[in-house]
Amino acid sequence: MSFVEYGDTIKDGDTAIVFLGHESMFPVKVQHGTVTQTKYGVIRHSTDLIGKKYGSKVTCSKGGWVFILHPTPELWTMNLPHRTQILYSTDISIITMMLELKPGSIVCESGTGSGSLSHALIRTVAPTGHLYTVEFHQQRAEKAREEFREHGVEHLVTVTNQDVCKNGFGVSNIADAVFLDIPSPWEAIGHAKSALKAEGGRICSFSPCIEQVQRTCLAMEEYGFTEINTLEILLRVYNVRTVSLQIPDLGKADEDNSSTGFDSSNPSHQGSPCANLQQGTVQFKSGVPLREVVGHTGYLTFATKS
Repeated sequence: MSFVEYGDTIKDGDTAIVFLGHESMFPVKVQHGTVTQTKYGVIRHSTDLIGKKYGSKVTCSKGGWVFILHPTPELWTMNLPHRTQILYSTDISIITMMLELKPGSIVCESGTGSGSLSHALIRTVAPTGHLYTVEFHQQRAEKAREEFREHGVEHLVTVTNQDVCKNGFGVSNIADAVFLDIPSPWEAIGHAKSALKAEGGRICSFSPCIEQVQRTCLAMEEYGFTEINTLEILLRVYNVRTVSLQIPDLGKADEDNSSTGFDSSNPSHQGSPCANLQQGTVQFKSGVPLREVVGHTGYLTFATKS
């Protein structure tokens, strides 16, 4: 199993996603002799998972069922164990596009955190690219190495435990892009410039506070970066549902029905629009925004090395 090389069959040692519903899923490490408890009953790894195809519908001990999905960076972002605050797909998608990443790209990242963005970057640059990720916290760095190894992507990533603001990324003049998610990104702009290729490399800094953005932009200008641009991505989700509204009486319904030979007693006409007119209501699909939506997450500042 690999997050970048998809397989058909569930094997011992794989990381799989147990899907109970759109709002209910969780990761599980498949192991012989192990069981997983769900609200629908027990899943026995040896008999219910190993050897089955990803996407299979698995019946639990209480008669309920779940789907077993192959892990992807998107699913991992929704289900990973949180060691830090993470980036979600809304920001990740614009980051990978604005940094102009593609298979074969070399990317530097700091900090690694919970590895949400790291998995998406690795999938984007695979199979010939590489991610150099720096994490200040030793335990988080070790945990990230362990996860990358379990997910079959350790050959595409190098994890370094050091302070990027003091020691940089450990590489020079090879990176196509640099991403910063640290408390004081302005202190790492010089190291980012050193890591980027001679000309045209892209940089992105993620900061939750506008004061951080201001200092980062000043540092970018000082180090000669151009095309400095800050933006914020806000996601608004709509629920699609059926709405019933009463139709106003315009005094023409009876005349129209008689002229068209409409017979409301005919069963074949019960589901027609005219039937709804007779009942005084009409149903249609409507998009309704959620009452609560995610507001500010952070500012994304992009620039180019000239």
